[in-house]
Amino acid sequence: MRWWSAANLVSNTGAWMQLTVQNLLVLQITGSAAATGLSLAVQAGPGLLLGVFGGAVVDRWPLKVTAAVSQAVLAVIAFSTAALIGAGLLNMPVLLVLAAITGIVNTIDGPATSLLGNDLVPRTDVPSAIALGSMVHSAGRLAGTALAAVAVGTLGTGSAYVVNGISFLCVTAVIPFLRPAGEAAPVRRPSPGKRPAPARRPPAGGDARAGVAYFLGKPGLVALAGITAVSSIFGRNYQLTLAVLVIGPLGADESDFGTVSTVLAVGGILGAVVAGRLRNPTVRLVGVLAACGGLLQVVAGLSPGLMVLIALVIPMAVVESVSDTAGSTVLQTEPEPEMRGRVLGVWRSASTGWQLAGPPLLGLLVEFAGARGALVAGGLLIAGAIAAGGLRGRVVARKRAGADRPVLPQEPVAAPVPVPALTPVA
Repeated sequence: MRWWSAANLVSNTGAWMQLTVQNLLVLQITGSAAATGLSLAVQAGPGLLLGVFGGAVVDRWPLKVTAAVSQAVLAVIAFSTAALIGAGLLNMPVLLVLAAITGIVNTIDGPATSLLGNDLVPRTDVPSAIALGSMVHSAGRLAGTALAAVAVGTLGTGSAYVVNGISFLCVTAVIPFLRPAGEAAPVRRPSPGKRPAPARRPPAGGDARAGVAYFLGKPGLVALAGITAVSSIFGRNYQLTLAVLVIGPLGADESDFGTVSTVLAVGGILGAVVAGRLRNPTVRLVGVLAACGGLLQVVAGLSPGLMVLIALVIPMAVVESVSDTAGSTVLQTEPEPEMRGRVLGVWRSASTGWQLAGPPLLGLLVEFAGARGALVAGGLLIAGAIAAGGLRGRVVARKRAGADRPVLPQEPVAAPVPVPALTPVA
């Protein structure tokens, strides 16, 4: 796990270097901010359309081989982009094609690397592994965005892609030496003369459909999707809502929003540390944390000054980080092992949808209600929707419990014995 975390820190740093430089590169080529958004949408699009099929591939192929091959392919894409930049042959259509191929590979790489990392620790330590991954992601983001400016200023734009390609190769080189936690137990060898039973494989047909049906048949997973969707659409996009709040109603400047962003990142790291103490998180815990985050968002929208907002940002980030870790743990551990890839594939398709829809909808809400109104209304919608869903779940559970309760047969009641009429005595 230490080797895996170190390799992922390098990989996340390279990924954020490339993402930062890619946005600048699109602006250099086209001079259009809309084209930058288009490149990001093209890269995210395959997750929406092909996420379910990518999860089916992960369930069918060996996990370590799948992760190693996908990381190697991403390295080839990064090196190819760097070569095109160096030769002066990179234009917008070619960049969009490369972004689309990257998005397709990520539909397989995402669930494969997530499940592989979780397999390196016992089941009870999976929340800690996910929390550690969150910390690695945050650290890589801070390092990658800082190093991107240095790389572009000294070595040119293509250097960020070269670094990212090398980081993918680091992960690829580490994967063959990883030992899942289950492999530590002694393997029982079959007795002489007996052939071992063949390993179970997923069904040959309908893998993607089976994943969707399985997901929709699990009320806990459906509830988790609903909680995460409403939280992502009406909250969490703090780079938009808090930016408008700081620069607008609070009368601060861009440097003050930079301070708020830094505090958000620190709070996220603290939340990951807290989340590492989780052992058996539930969907109910995710809902409670998400509702608390919505209420904190309401209070943040009513902040009278910048210092009050900064004080609120830390618990907001902590609650968000713990909620994300708890939800990821439920998502990656509750399904049966042979269905985990498909469940993550369904989740990738659904989450890409609300991630693409969230910023425009929230932007419209900010336009109509202002920054304070958007934060307050969004927080109330999150808390209210989760509370309503929880009440409905309790009602449904009680009805099911009443319907499933066995009806005890009643003992037959003896018929009354007729009393003979008295005859007068002469």
